[in-house]
Amino acid sequence: MSTITLEQETTRAARPARPAPAPIPLSRIAAVELRKSFDTRSGFWLMASVGIAAVIATTAVLLFAPDDQLTYDTFGAAIGVPLSIILPVIAILSVTSEWSQRSGLTTFTLVPHRSRIVAAKGLVAVAVGVASMVVALGIGALGNIVGTAIAGVPTVWDDGPAFLANVVLFNVLGMLVGFMLGLLIRNSAGAIVSYFVYSFVLPTLAMLLAETQQWFRDLQPWVDFTYAQSALTNDTMTGEQWANLGVTGLIWLVIPLAIGVRLVLRSEVK
Repeated sequence: MSTITLEQETTRAARPARPAPAPIPLSRIAAVELRKSFDTRSGFWLMASVGIAAVIATTAVLLFAPDDQLTYDTFGAAIGVPLSIILPVIAILSVTSEWSQRSGLTTFTLVPHRSRIVAAKGLVAVAVGVASMVVALGIGALGNIVGTAIAGVPTVWDDGPAFLANVVLFNVLGMLVGFMLGLLIRNSAGAIVSYFVYSFVLPTLAMLLAETQQWFRDLQPWVDFTYAQSALTNDTMTGEQWANLGVTGLIWLVIPLAIGVRLVLRSEVK
């Protein structure tokens, strides 16, 4: 018995070490995260709601806007309102679904380095935001062509490439805010409610404070992220406005995002 055991040990020692498997490429992880956004009925219809909302907003402009206001800027503004709400919710659910659907344990077992999962989710959120805006603006452009043709008025393209790029950046920043809140809270309902407070309640309070307090009126561009973002919807951005966006983005987006990533890396998954 001991001889057999010794021979087995000798054979095992002589056997070459099995090479470690290659790490899963980030592109494959991102592709899986993208597929997870569509592979449930709720996820599919949430993604589809981007196009549906763009079509509804475009149709509303065609039906109710006066002929002299049928411009590309009008269609873009109408489409931007629902997308500013839908896209952050998509980003929130891409993170919180790991906890609400109890799939986080499987995800982090297959890819133990959680930072790679977070990075893949962030890349997918930005990609979905940009792609959604491109599709929505394309629907708006089609509505502008059809609407002016029906009304018999000239087709007006009053939004240039630089402005459209700013609009896309505006919505991507909103989506990253949702992504950040998803990492911080890791609960779908809590993160969505926090987003509405963050994006609608706090800016309203800041606006009221700026109207009554001169000291805050001068300080608002440097501390109010929503106020700084709103400059992206203007035709041009000054250097000071870009500085406002950078400072407020650091305070309200980058630092909380770093805290959220750290919490995800250290939290227990059940």
